[in-house]
Amino acid sequence: MNIIITGGAGFIGSAVVRNIIENTKDEVIVIDSLTYAGNLESLNTVDKDSRYHFEKVDICDRAKLDRVFTHYQPDAVMHLAAESHVDRSIDGPAAFIETNIVGTYTLLEAARNYWNGLDSDKKQAFRFHHISTDEVYGDLHGTDDLFTETTPYAPSSPYSASKASSDHLVRAWQRTYGLPTIVTNCSNNYGPYHFPEKLIPLIILNALSGKSLPVYGDGSQIRDWLYVEDHARALYKVVTEGVVGETYNIGGHNERKNIDVVKTICQLLEELVPNKPSGLNQYADLITYVKDRPGHDVRYAIDASKIAKELDWTPAETFETGIRKTVEWYLNNETWWQRVLDGSYAGERLGSI
Repeated sequence: MNIIITGGAGFIGSAVVRNIIENTKDEVIVIDSLTYAGNLESLNTVDKDSRYHFEKVDICDRAKLDRVFTHYQPDAVMHLAAESHVDRSIDGPAAFIETNIVGTYTLLEAARNYWNGLDSDKKQAFRFHHISTDEVYGDLHGTDDLFTETTPYAPSSPYSASKASSDHLVRAWQRTYGLPTIVTNCSNNYGPYHFPEKLIPLIILNALSGKSLPVYGDGSQIRDWLYVEDHARALYKVVTEGVVGETYNIGGHNERKNIDVVKTICQLLEELVPNKPSGLNQYADLITYVKDRPGHDVRYAIDASKIAKELDWTPAETFETGIRKTVEWYLNNETWWQRVLDGSYAGERLGSI
């Protein structure tokens, strides 16, 4: 297969690209506009492979999208390009509306135009796989409730509202035009190459430098944590075996309170990096409770039984194994994250290919 992956230089997108190049014979065409969260250095292990291609393209640019579709003749699109940080969406929602809604619309139209021109066999085999989030469902206040594929949407933030909008567009293009789409909604991802503004890498790197470890409110918010490489395997399962028009929830079966995640990282660092920054007794002493985020959802938890039953996917990592791998990866890959922190990973030097 030839697979277009939008946002392929991002955290989840790069994991999908690495998984496909390393474990299949498929070709990958990465589309990424290389905003702050796009990092081609996350693809260094595969970017010399002849089956890897990169196009610096904004998904809001229809003309460039049309050129990419015409040139590469893809068999599938995996759409991961999105603005995804809740705090940023609260401070500046416009970029989220533009990328997540207008960008998804533009990509859908480019895909539909391309798909309409295919012969009947290729048209039937084509897939448009839209990757979304469990945050579109809002939050769960009970301790036993789970998000299912039929849970009503109730987004809380500009980010989740923009993703909910994009989900609706994708389903509408399938219902109205027949475009063969599939939607997945995932829980919180973590793992290697995660941009340091997100909770887990932020805590790891702040702790290593002796900085405060900020925790919103009392840290009792619960998230279901999904190791990114497990997610990448699930996404490939869906795009190759999933049923058109269906939705699949992807979760890690690992619910944890935010404060417990932070404390687990501190405990791992006590073991792995006992030589602490000067004057620090325990890493946990750096935990600092800060004012809660506006509209902060209380709990997310995914029922991933559908994808387990229908596509035979379950996560390989527990939270304990995944978080250890993650901490060890950051300890062993300081060059990658230092270049993110100082900004040297990005810039015009990346150019357009």
